[in-house]
Amino acid sequence: MGIDILFIVIAVLVVLAVISTVRIVPQARAYNIERFGRYQRTLQPGLNFIIPVVDRVNTKYDLREQVFSSKPQPVITEDNLVVNIDTVLYYQITDPRAAAYEVANYLAAIDQLTVTTLRNVIGGMDLERTLTSREEINSMLRGVLDDATGKWGIRVNRVEIKAIDPPPSIKEAMEKQMRAERDKRAVVLHAEGERQSRILTAEGARQQAILEAQGDQQARILRADGEAQSIELVFKAVHANNADPKLLAYKYLETLPHLANGEGNTFWVIPGELSQAVQNVSKAFSADAGAAAPTGSAEEDSEAEGVQGGEAPGELTTGQRRETPTEAAGHAAEIAAQAVASAREEAAAAAGAAGPVPEPRPRDQE
Repeated sequence: MGIDILFIVIAVLVVLAVISTVRIVPQARAYNIERFGRYQRTLQPGLNFIIPVVDRVNTKYDLREQVFSSKPQPVITEDNLVVNIDTVLYYQITDPRAAAYEVANYLAAIDQLTVTTLRNVIGGMDLERTLTSREEINSMLRGVLDDATGKWGIRVNRVEIKAIDPPPSIKEAMEKQMRAERDKRAVVLHAEGERQSRILTAEGARQQAILEAQGDQQARILRADGEAQSIELVFKAVHANNADPKLLAYKYLETLPHLANGEGNTFWVIPGELSQAVQNVSKAFSADAGAAAPTGSAEEDSEAEGVQGGEAPGELTTGQRRETPTEAAGHAAEIAAQAVASAREEAAAAAGAAGPVPEPRPRDQE
């Protein structure tokens, strides 16, 4: 019975010794082994064996990249302003032995080194440059920390400034400055918009005036061209048809009655060439009128003889009453009507084979 118990105790001790001999290290982990208090070796990931009681695991390290966020630290800028800066550090343990034996607490050492480096870097910058030079500050911090932590078996991969907090009074002043700057930009943009609007409006008015002037010019040119062509056609037609003085005198006398038309005409001056025109018409149609029916009275014959003798009709001798403008216009219209009737009869007789002669229209209807 006693032998069995002894055997069981020995078996249990052997099993415990075997278990304490085996060490399984996970991936991306490292164990430092000490033998009798002295560093022996570093166990790599996988199955490892140690000597029980003699060897022991001193420290265990995670070899993956880790993040360390420091507390906000007060830093004085070049313009004597206190700002609180919060940093984030990304590091990785590359040598577990150095991390365990070269520095007592590598996190505290990195934190203090970050604070001192920040105060050195920010002390040479003013507040505005500090707020706008984060990338420069990150690069300087990373360089200093990487050089210092290299002998500790730690590699600093990246340093980021998480926050820069100025004093409350500076924040209020910055907000006022930014508000004033935004108001200034808004006023400038509004003024620029009004300026552009006025320039465009003036440019549009200028283009409109130019186009209207060009259109008026083209219209006048076209109207003048049309009138010139019309006059040219009329001139060619008159010369082509070989108009005689009778037709011209007829057209002249036909126009005279229209001179007295109108509500505001209270005074009418008989043109000086009226007597010459009447004389031309009388001479042109005197032969036809005498052959047709000489029914004029002695008084009318004396008037005709006066016209043929060179005296203008309508001239008053001594003792005769001077005609008023209305009576003179009526008398001229009667003479013109008689001349027109005679001209039509002669034209109808001369051009009977060519068809009816169109009646002349008044000048205001042409």
